[in-house]
Amino acid sequence: MNGFIIILAAAVFLVGAYLIYGRYLVRKWGIDPDAKTPAYTEQDGVDYVPADTNIVFGHQFASIAGAAPITGPIQAAVFGWLPALLWILLGGVFFGAVQDFAAMYASVKNKGKSIGYIIEKYIGKLGKRLFLIFVWLFSILVIAAFADVVATTFNGFGTEGEKITANAAVASTSVLFIVFAVGLGFFLKHTHFPAWANTVVAIVLLVLSIALGMNLPLYFSREFWLIFVFLYILVACVTPVWALLQPRDFLNSYLLIAMMLMAFVGIIVYHPAMNLVPFTSFKLVNETTGAVSYLFPTLFVTIACGAVSGFHSLVSSGTASKQIKNEKAMLPVSYGAMLLESFLAVIALVSVGFAASGSNLPEGTPAQVFATSISVFLTKVGLSQDFSYTLITLAVSAFALTSLDSVARIGRLSLQEFFMDDNKEMGVVEKVCSNKWFATVITLALSLLLAKAGYESIWPLFGSANQMLSALALVSCAVFLKKTKRQGIMLWGPMFIMLAVTFTAIVLKIKDLLVSLSGQFVSGDAVQLVFAVLLLGLGIMVAVEGLKKLLCKQS
Repeated sequence: MNGFIIILAAAVFLVGAYLIYGRYLVRKWGIDPDAKTPAYTEQDGVDYVPADTNIVFGHQFASIAGAAPITGPIQAAVFGWLPALLWILLGGVFFGAVQDFAAMYASVKNKGKSIGYIIEKYIGKLGKRLFLIFVWLFSILVIAAFADVVATTFNGFGTEGEKITANAAVASTSVLFIVFAVGLGFFLKHTHFPAWANTVVAIVLLVLSIALGMNLPLYFSREFWLIFVFLYILVACVTPVWALLQPRDFLNSYLLIAMMLMAFVGIIVYHPAMNLVPFTSFKLVNETTGAVSYLFPTLFVTIACGAVSGFHSLVSSGTASKQIKNEKAMLPVSYGAMLLESFLAVIALVSVGFAASGSNLPEGTPAQVFATSISVFLTKVGLSQDFSYTLITLAVSAFALTSLDSVARIGRLSLQEFFMDDNKEMGVVEKVCSNKWFATVITLALSLLLAKAGYESIWPLFGSANQMLSALALVSCAVFLKKTKRQGIMLWGPMFIMLAVTFTAIVLKIKDLLVSLSGQFVSGDAVQLVFAVLLLGLGIMVAVEGLKKLLCKQS
C-alpha cells in the first residue's frame, strides 16, 4: 500500500464527515446564533474572555493535540497499520469529535462550566465531587508525562556530554514563542485590527522566533528544562488567558498547521511505501520483558488523541467554551479541530509505516521516527533534511508544551471547584484549597514528583485513565442531552464501548503493576499502582451514578 493513497482517502473521509455528520449533530442539538455566550455573560477578564473563532480554534487544536496523536499511532503500529487506521478514522468521526462537540455544547449551555458542573446539575453532587478528584489525579498524570517529554526534547546534551544543536535550537525557539506570545497578547487586547492583520502579525512573530531560535541555541540539561517547564506552567496557569494562553496557542496553531501541510505535501510528492504489514497479530509478546499485549484493549487506549480522548472534553468544557463568541463557532472549534487531529494521526501512521520493515517498527522515540520520516519526504521538494528535522521536532515539542498550558489550568480549576460550594459559606480549609495559587502549587508539586518516574513509565497508565475519562464524559453528556430533551442516542454506542475498553485496560494495568512489585519494589510503580486503584474506584462510582440517571425513566 502507498501512503499517498491512505492520506488522500483519509482527507476525503474526514472532510465528508464534517460536512455531513457534523452538520447532522448541529440540527439534532440546535444552535442559537443570537444567544449570548458565557464569554460575554460571565466575562471576568481571566478565564471568560471573548475571542475570534480562529483564535479559539487555535487554542483548542493546539491544546488537544499534544504529542499524543503522533506518539499513539506510532506505538500502536505494532499491531499493523490497518487496525490503527480504522480506529483513527472511525474513532475520530463517531467517538472523539462527537464527544468534543457534546462537551463544549453542554458547557456553553451551562455558563461555560466544566463537565464537573454538568455532572452535579444533571447527575448529582456526589458524582461531581468524585469526577473532580478523578480529573485532578488525571491532570497530574498528564502534566508529569508531557513535562518529561518537553524537558527531554529540550535537553542540549547527549549521554556522553556532547552538544545536541537541534534540541537546543528547539528550546530557544520555544522560549522566544513564550516571550512573543505575551507581546502578541497585549497587541490583540489593546488593538482592534481585522482578523487578517492579526494573522499577519502572528506569522511574522512565528517566523522571527524560528529564525532567531535556530541561530541562538540554548544548551541546558534535561533537569534544568524540567524546572523551567514547571515554573512556566505555574505562571501560565494563573495569568489571564488573553495574556499568554490565547496568543501562545494562536502562534502555535500556525506552526502546527504549517507542519501538517509540510508533511502532507511531502507524502504527496514522495509517495512513500507502507513498509509495515497491514496486520500482525491479536496477541503480542515483548521478547525483552515477556509482557503480553492484546489488540483489545491495547490499541484503543494507545491511540487516544487522534481517535477519542477524555482530555479533549476537559479542554472543550474547561477553557475553550469560556472563549466562544457565537454558538455557531462550536462546530468548527470542537468537531473540526478533532478531525484535524485525526488527520495528523494518519500522517504519523504513514511516517512509521514508511520507516518500518515488515512487522518490525523502527528504533527511536515516536517523535524521532516522525521527524525523520517527514524530513526524508521533504527532500523531494528541495528542503534540507536537517532543517526539516529541526522544524518538525520544534512543532512536536510545541504540541506538548501547549497541552501543558491547558491541563495545568484544568487541574487547578478542578481542585478549586471541588472545594467550592455556592450553597454554604466556605471554612478556612475550603478557602485555602480553593485559592488559585495554592491549587496550582499543590497540583504542580505532585506532578513534578511523578515526573521523576519518566514519560515511558507513566504513559500506559495515562492512556487508560485518559480513555476512562472519555467514557465518563460521554456518560455525562448523554445525561445532559436526555435531561434537556435533546437526542443523545449517538453517544450511547461510543459510551458503552469506551467503558468496556477502559475498565478492561486499567484492571490489566493494575495486574501488571502488582506482578512487577511482587518481584521488585520500585517507587515509581508503587505510586502508579496507587493512582491506578484510585482512578479505577472513582471511575466505577462516577459511571454507576451517571448510568442510573441515564437508564432511569424521564421524570
